[in-house]
Amino acid sequence: MGILIVDDSPDQQTLLRTILKQAGHPDLLSAESAKMAFSMLDIDGETTPAQIDLILMDVLMPELDGVEACRQIKRRPHLCDIPIIMVTANNDRSNLQAAFAAGANDYITKPVHSLELLARASSALALKKEMDCRKAREEELRRSNDELQKALRDVKVLRGLIPICASCKKIRNDGGFWQQLEEYIGEHSEAEFSHGICQPCVKKLYPGVYQD
Repeated sequence: MGILIVDDSPDQQTLLRTILKQAGHPDLLSAESAKMAFSMLDIDGETTPAQIDLILMDVLMPELDGVEACRQIKRRPHLCDIPIIMVTANNDRSNLQAAFAAGANDYITKPVHSLELLARASSALALKKEMDCRKAREEELRRSNDELQKALRDVKVLRGLIPICASCKKIRNDGGFWQQLEEYIGEHSEAEFSHGICQPCVKKLYPGVYQD
């Protein structure tokens, strides 16, 4: 699972990358500003970036701070499920209330302690994995429901008004072409046919064979 580190300090980026990589998190991305992070997240698009499952966001950054960046990310439907952990200095914890109001999921303080970082990152990634599973189940249910509705619509075709020739008994399909009765029914249901000859037809076709 991928982690995006957003911090304007190269030293802080290196520290976080080292801790996470040594703990078995190889898929790490870095951005030195909120705008760079927005580009990597495709913030104005509609597709969730598959390689990013967690964001570590520094609170104090030039141009656009971490709280506002968090708010803008959480406003996007395709990004709102990505957990965001704010990284803040001990003397800047007053911004945490605003960060949580903006949609942040958790926070860690500087100087970063490896055990705290890994524990909070593990919890956030577990949350993201569960949310992805839930969304996958919902999507599967939606597809199943669509298939069921389509099947029901197909069944209703046979219950409606079916144009049939009074002479040859062919059926006019939705495209305006005439089909054999069994062909039409076969396309609109799971029915199968076994052909035989009824007694009236035997008498008509083979008058010398059938005896009353």
